[in-house]
Amino acid sequence: MQILIYSYNYYPEPIGIAPLMTELAEGLVKRGHEVRVITGMPNYPQRQIYDEYRRKLYITEEKNGVIIERCYLRIKSKPNLIDRLLLELSFVFTSFPQAFKGKQPDVILLTVPPLLISLPAILLGWLYNCPVVLNVQDILPEAAVRVGLIKNKLMIRTLEALEKFVYRTAHTISVIADGFVDNLIDKSVPANKIACIPNWVNLNFIRPFPKENNSWRTTHQLDDKFVVLYSGNIALTQGLETVVEAAACLRHIKEIAFVIAGESQALKTLQQHCLACGADNVLLLPLEQREKLPQMLAGADVGLIVQKRNVISFNMPSKIPLLLASGRPIVGSIPATGTAAKAIKESGGGMIVEPESADALATAVLDLYNHPELAAQLGQKGRKFAVENYCFEQALDRYEKLFFDAIANKVSNLEILPKLSSKESLVDI
Repeated sequence: MQILIYSYNYYPEPIGIAPLMTELAEGLVKRGHEVRVITGMPNYPQRQIYDEYRRKLYITEEKNGVIIERCYLRIKSKPNLIDRLLLELSFVFTSFPQAFKGKQPDVILLTVPPLLISLPAILLGWLYNCPVVLNVQDILPEAAVRVGLIKNKLMIRTLEALEKFVYRTAHTISVIADGFVDNLIDKSVPANKIACIPNWVNLNFIRPFPKENNSWRTTHQLDDKFVVLYSGNIALTQGLETVVEAAACLRHIKEIAFVIAGESQALKTLQQHCLACGADNVLLLPLEQREKLPQMLAGADVGLIVQKRNVISFNMPSKIPLLLASGRPIVGSIPATGTAAKAIKESGGGMIVEPESADALATAVLDLYNHPELAAQLGQKGRKFAVENYCFEQALDRYEKLFFDAIANKVSNLEILPKLSSKESLVDI
């Protein structure tokens, strides 16, 4: 199979969709497929182009058999809404010529967000008459609207129209959680067009290492601490102020330490909140390099998942499989009816508390601190669930089958276009 992956993020970016798409592409190559990736210059999470990729329009690389076509991005370290739009548009226009450099694909895998990059990928699908499989990691624009990132009504309507267009024109839509399925069906997407394939974790890479002689704990002087860890993206959907406030509630217990690892600019804001709350038991760290992630996860006693109360069925944190695989209990400060809560409950590997409640989060952490046997039991259940449900080989099997089925059942692109009667027109006059 000739597979073209259209993904805004890819290696060497350490978190989010980048490691997942990298593992998927390289896994498909190992199975004998030819894989080419169209992506941007690496910039995440710092929101700055990495030094070795600056001032370049295009770069072609090869890593573990995958051809990587990188494109220029117009990016700002502190983006406003216009900057974000220009960033996506820059990738739309620079990526399209790159897509024609290689062999004609049999199938295109497109990851969103961002939503605008669906346009060149869908156009390529039309030109090559090959199926486009849409991989939905977050449901946009709903997520951006719910957290207040987009408020302009005209922009919201435009993006909603684009969302409907993408759902209709994609051959197949893969989603990462059951809640996404319900969301799309409510938007009139046919159920037989949707496949649910959860994000995976490399179970040999992330596993329950012992806390003793842990290099990450020693480096950060945490050997004698009960470590409560949040690591990953710090975005509007989280509200990590709740974690800082929960830490302040427990600062009288000197053995409990909170660690937040994230992007440096976001940490500066949290530092101010720590000072305001008197939370001197919070350690703010930059994100670890990918190869050091297992030691960091193993160095924690508790892993945190944090969301605001309005995050229901359009977001599924990729860190949930990682925490479960690490064998550490999860405390989820998240909506009880949300997609993330459902995943944690099904795993048996964690506790759910009221979102945006520092008292509830602090109480759950204290409960696990006082009952190590409960923490161990939750961690064991979580690891077992991860082995049974988040295995990479299992996900690879499903994506491979999805691609073969899409190719076998592809239709002419003319059949996707709107059907008009003699009295109808695409544009109202």
